[in-house]
Amino acid sequence: MDVERSSLCNCVVNFLLEENYLLTAFELLHELLDDGRDHHAIRLKEFFSDPSHFPPDQISRYNSLRVVDPQNLLEEKDALAEKLALNEYELRLAQEDIEKLKTELQRKKDSPRVESSESQSDVSENSRPEILRQKKDDSFSGLGPLKDNERRDLNCAVKEYLLLAGYRLTAMTFYEEVTDQKLDVWQHTPACVQDALRHYYYQYLSSTTEAAEEKIAMLRENESLTKANDRLNREKDKLQRNKDSADNQISGLTKSLEVLQKDLKERENQMQELKQSWELQRKELNDCRAEITSLKMPIEEYRPGRSTVASDADSVQSQPLENYKEEIISLQMEIGRLKEKMTKAPEYLDSNNNEELSLQTEERVVEIDEDKTVSRPCDAVGVLGGEDGKLLINDNNTSKPEEVSSDLLRNQSNKDIYIENNQKDIKQNGEPPRKDGAPHVELDNLNVEAASGKMGVETIQILADALPKIVPYVLINHREELLPLMMCAIERHPDGTTRDSLTHTLFNLIKRPDEQQRRIIMDACVSLAQNVGEMRTETELLPQCWEQINHTYEERRLLVAQSCGELAEFVMPEIRDSLILSIVQQLIEDAATVVREAAARNLALLLPLFPNVDKYSKVEEMMFQLVCDPSGVVVETALKELLPAVIKWGNKLDHILRLLLSHIMTTAQHCPPLSGVEGSMESHLRFLGERERWSIDVFLRMLLELLPFMHQKAVEACPFSSVTELKDTVFSTSSLELYSKGHVEWAPFEWMHLDCFPHLIQLACMLPAKEDHLRNRSTKFLLAVSEHFGDSYLVHIMMPVFLVAVGDKADLTYFPTTIHSQIKGMRPKTVVAERLATMCVLPLLLAGVLGAPSKHEELAGYLRKLLVDSSPKENQSKKHYVEIINAVRFLCTIEHHHSMIFNILWEMVVSSNVDMRINTINLLKVIVAHFDAKVVSIHVLPALVTLGSDQNLNVKYATIDAFGAVAQHFKNEMIVDKILVQMDAFLEDGSHEAFVAVIRGLLVAVPHTTEKLRDSSFQDFSLYSGTSFCK
Repeated sequence: MDVERSSLCNCVVNFLLEENYLLTAFELLHELLDDGRDHHAIRLKEFFSDPSHFPPDQISRYNSLRVVDPQNLLEEKDALAEKLALNEYELRLAQEDIEKLKTELQRKKDSPRVESSESQSDVSENSRPEILRQKKDDSFSGLGPLKDNERRDLNCAVKEYLLLAGYRLTAMTFYEEVTDQKLDVWQHTPACVQDALRHYYYQYLSSTTEAAEEKIAMLRENESLTKANDRLNREKDKLQRNKDSADNQISGLTKSLEVLQKDLKERENQMQELKQSWELQRKELNDCRAEITSLKMPIEEYRPGRSTVASDADSVQSQPLENYKEEIISLQMEIGRLKEKMTKAPEYLDSNNNEELSLQTEERVVEIDEDKTVSRPCDAVGVLGGEDGKLLINDNNTSKPEEVSSDLLRNQSNKDIYIENNQKDIKQNGEPPRKDGAPHVELDNLNVEAASGKMGVETIQILADALPKIVPYVLINHREELLPLMMCAIERHPDGTTRDSLTHTLFNLIKRPDEQQRRIIMDACVSLAQNVGEMRTETELLPQCWEQINHTYEERRLLVAQSCGELAEFVMPEIRDSLILSIVQQLIEDAATVVREAAARNLALLLPLFPNVDKYSKVEEMMFQLVCDPSGVVVETALKELLPAVIKWGNKLDHILRLLLSHIMTTAQHCPPLSGVEGSMESHLRFLGERERWSIDVFLRMLLELLPFMHQKAVEACPFSSVTELKDTVFSTSSLELYSKGHVEWAPFEWMHLDCFPHLIQLACMLPAKEDHLRNRSTKFLLAVSEHFGDSYLVHIMMPVFLVAVGDKADLTYFPTTIHSQIKGMRPKTVVAERLATMCVLPLLLAGVLGAPSKHEELAGYLRKLLVDSSPKENQSKKHYVEIINAVRFLCTIEHHHSMIFNILWEMVVSSNVDMRINTINLLKVIVAHFDAKVVSIHVLPALVTLGSDQNLNVKYATIDAFGAVAQHFKNEMIVDKILVQMDAFLEDGSHEAFVAVIRGLLVAVPHTTEKLRDSSFQDFSLYSGTSFCK
């Protein structure tokens, strides 16, 4: 169908061009292009783009008719009237010639028959090849000229085709263009059929060999398309069956997944139940142990010797259950008797107490961790064990002494207190304890340990109860003195709820802690984390800290940021790059600048602790977010601390550099152009908003911070083993010569001049002249590159790149031939591109490349070539002198170039070329704002005074604007006096041009200058005006 449509369209195109219906053909061309049928419009495009049919000068003349004014129309009317008179005269002459020719034709009436027959035969013989050629090209020309009825039928058929094909505008144009026939009604003739053009086409197909072949080709193509359609349908059915089977498998897997999830949930429930059961059993065991300890303490408290203790222990272990209560009563009676003996024998008690004190000092070391309390270094001796211990526990309700406090039992219920019992004498082989008279202190140690443990637990409990009540009444500046007590209570208290409360008090110790107070609190937290271990740090310290993440006071949120970096060392690695990283990510969104700064700093501390680099993309995104932060403090921290940490941790410098250049160019390209006129220089420059200007500035600073890493990587990747031993020789001339041969790859080195410099040049070509700050950032980067890579790199690599970019000649000897085309591609190719390069890239060449300390002479020579040496006819850059002046103005922002610039300016001041002296004045007017008063007094004003006394009036009066610029920027009394003297000299000339120039020069300066200059200017103006009025 497409082939048939194409053939019909080609027939219509041939007919319209053959019959010279050009308007219709032109409208059909546009409608075909609008419908996307470019392949149908190829011949029409070629026809209308042919200069032989439509000469360019004629088209340009037609285009110029839009802007003619009435005066031009009047002149053309007069010219046409004259031409009309000449044509009328020529018409009369032609009519007279026609009359003469008719007379001669009448005389030769007899002979023309033979001559015409011969001529017709000759013409037919000569034109037969041409006719055959035309028949081959165009089917219409072989049938002779069209008759009126044939033309009418073809016109009606073409109109019908255009309407059916949807080309209504073309049909309307065709209807208007065919003026000699009415196409509204098609008379009933044999040619008047429905869809006539297609019938004519089919008739043509059946009457020519080429058409038959085309029809056969169409049939074959139709058959192949049918087969391809069947094959695609079969593949579609197959894919549908595969899809159905895959859906069935997915549904089955989903069901099995649901079953597994249900089973997993049940197992988790069972695990929770077992855990709860285990906790209950452990609690019961702790209660039993506490009961045992409480029973042993009053029994053994006053036993003086080993023999009594040993015999009592044997008796306790051998007592049956029914005699246990009686034994307890007898023991209590024994205690009473011992008390009486103690009153009668003080010396014996004193010696006994001294022994007990010495034992107690040995057993002072007490260690309490999360689940147990172990007394060291001596082990207490357990008295009760085995079945007797169980019987004692079962009977504890009746035998629990009153001395055991309820607080002890409550505290012991949550944490295990293990008292290591040395029961070798009791348990091994069932042997009874020794009965000799040697001193035996196991039970005495047990008494001391039990009393010490009870006293420690009670002390911790008292401390935990008292601290929350004490803290509010302590002065803020002295609350830090409570930290040791608070840390001790948190570390040793057995109850988790109490520890959480104390930790909460620790983090809220001061309402709005300053930097020193936060440091003290965080040091306490770090010390506590070291003592309690990873598990308690994760479950107790970090949750209390993270509760402050949304606190009203930024000082509390700062504490959260500090904890992320400093406590991460004491938690499991899996927590660092998941939970802690998410907290930091939330903190970098904080509204407070100090919090975002702390988040950046602590993210840098956190990165070395990550177990892997799986979260690199997330960290890199956070880094760029902090680098683009609107606060300069945050940006500085991100560049100085976070950026090196990310590079060292992730080791993906190449990716960061690519992303950085992409951000720079995207930020600039998204800004609107200065002008919407396409092709103008302003259309290439961008209007930067405050946010975009800040972002580009930060990205250029980031590029400067990355330069040492780029340099180091280029040194490490140097492929020349002969020069890698010495770091200073890596970028020497010899190594660059080896690089230019192109035998090896040196990607980190090539990145600078193949990617970085072209992007900087492209960015510079989008910056308007007023963006000196961003241009200064680029200059600092280029100077740092030359400092890191050396003079050889500056001369042989950097200078050629930037010389090519500004359109000058450059030596590419030290570049491989494979990249010559890429370097030469940076040369400006149009006049607009040359102006852009002069205005935007030349400042970088002057200040950033030639401005290096070692290239001072080369810079002076290049400036002298631009400003002094070449005449306007020889120097092609004179066309862009305004842009050159702007580049020199930017160079004047760097103070150490001032003396060199004034040396060149004095050469221009004394030049014999008038244009050069005027250019000197224009340059001084632009650069004066970048000098101080001393430089202006010593250099600028003398130069202007010299030029102000020039014999050439153009030079003389040009200095007036420059004096106005000086007055606008400086209020120094000496400078103002010199300007007044010079202005008076100009006004004394009596020239009207001088007076106008003075007014124009001081008009800008008066609002900004001193009162003395304003008053003097007004007096001079009034005096001059009165004098002129009198004249």
